[in-house]
Amino acid sequence: MNKQNEKTVQKREANELPSALEDISNLLKGKKPAVFLDYDGCLTPIVKDPDKAFLAPEMRETLQQLARVSFVAVVSGRDRANVENFVQLDNLYFAGSHGFDISGPNNMHTEPGGAKEALPALEKADKELKDKLQDVEGAWVERKRYAIAVHYRNVADDDLVEKVKKVTAEVLQKHPELKEGLGKKIIELKPNLDWHKGRAVLWLMDELKLNQPEIVPLYIGDDITDEDAFASLQGQGVGILVGEHDDRTAASYHLKDVEEVKKFLESLTHHLKNE
Repeated sequence: MNKQNEKTVQKREANELPSALEDISNLLKGKKPAVFLDYDGCLTPIVKDPDKAFLAPEMRETLQQLARVSFVAVVSGRDRANVENFVQLDNLYFAGSHGFDISGPNNMHTEPGGAKEALPALEKADKELKDKLQDVEGAWVERKRYAIAVHYRNVADDDLVEKVKKVTAEVLQKHPELKEGLGKKIIELKPNLDWHKGRAVLWLMDELKLNQPEIVPLYIGDDITDEDAFASLQGQGVGILVGEHDDRTAASYHLKDVEEVKKFLESLTHHLKNE
């Protein structure tokens, strides 16, 4: 059995975590970081329309500066091409669809995790969901390459929210090739495989030979889907939760919001430049 499955994951409430801003030297423990970040809610605030989650020029510059002195990867539930288009930096790595689709500098592009087998089921489920939810005002079924996101943030009526959840559960039950993933006001249908953001991070660490004693992986994220990465890195890296979600967290540090993420990344860059 994989060691990640064997270990006991420690979880705490978000308000119990120390601030990642307070002592970067202690957080790094004399090592160089490999930085992994979620996009929505971490690099840019969550907005009602995901197509308008634009990256602020100041945050783009902050990422650019950090990538000059450290490995940086954006790990998102969004399609890889979509998040690449928002970030617009060619010296970063991108893991889209929760890590099923990965790209990076020097024309790197790979799709680990075996998700291609689930494409026919995703196609059918996408059509079923769009048909059954088309009359629910505010509901939005977003097809990604390796996932379907059912958004209900803009569904105002509680009864209709329950309808969205019920319909999604029924469609999911029809397709054993798929499994449920939960986020903030989102239900996702993903390939029913043992692959997630945490496994994507570990895959990148191995593939790019970042598993070195002098390197510490840092993962910064805000959502329930980021908990897989926090758990995977416990004992060998640092998880940093942005804001809070509806559950206890496997992260070891905390940042309040996107603005604090920017300050942390700037401080991290300054620390690395002055070592």
